[in-house]
Amino acid sequence: MKASLNERRNFLTLILLLTFLFSLFAIDNEKGIVHSGGWATLQRLFSSLLQLDLSVALLTLAFKSSLLTFAYALLTLSLALIGGFFLAIFASGVFIPSTVLQAVARAILGFLRAIHELIWAWFFVAAVGLNPIGAVFALAIPYSGYLGKIFADTLQAVPHKPIAALKQAGATPLQLLFYGYLPQALPMMLSYTMYRLECAIRSSSVLSFVGLGGIGMQIQLSLQDLRYDQVWTFLIFLVGLIVLIDRWSYAVRKRVK
Repeated sequence: MKASLNERRNFLTLILLLTFLFSLFAIDNEKGIVHSGGWATLQRLFSSLLQLDLSVALLTLAFKSSLLTFAYALLTLSLALIGGFFLAIFASGVFIPSTVLQAVARAILGFLRAIHELIWAWFFVAAVGLNPIGAVFALAIPYSGYLGKIFADTLQAVPHKPIAALKQAGATPLQLLFYGYLPQALPMMLSYTMYRLECAIRSSSVLSFVGLGGIGMQIQLSLQDLRYDQVWTFLIFLVGLIVLIDRWSYAVRKRVK
């Protein structure tokens, strides 16, 4: 049995390796990987890292833009939590054990996360124009799918002995959810939610082109002006924001355990 399993693993590894090599040869590189001015641009970009723009005006702008990005990310995640949590309750079957309802809820979650936030952003741009509200919903919709999928799987994977004990004591489905499933699933759900908050910050930076503003828009403007010294300053603030969220996540998880 072990030999058969190892053979299948080796065969799969070989297939993946051949696919990777084939993809390298399939790339059209007749014009070269980097265009004629690419190396000079890269040299200027990385040399600007040693000449950061640390003026008071730019640091103030970077700080305010970082706060705005965090606010949008937090609003996005709050909306996604509401939608994802309720869909997860039905997709997991822990509240209403219906196969049909589970299938429908999981299909909705799959649809939400199958479409990238950039595509949702294009839809909302066509509907409401360059508006922060459209950008927030463009992020919240797929994030509802991500959170709902993980929440549903986490609820289904909790140990069933405490649940069985509550059922024998006559607990209602709502009591089973709040006193049986959620206390066991909460650490994992919270950990994934904090991770998605980091992703929301990065995504909100990318979606600056649809009117979201924040640190992403400042990076975009500085890139257009070829002010790489400012780009690095904004990037440092963005990285710092992610690190602070990571430390916050660690502190919250530590208290929940």
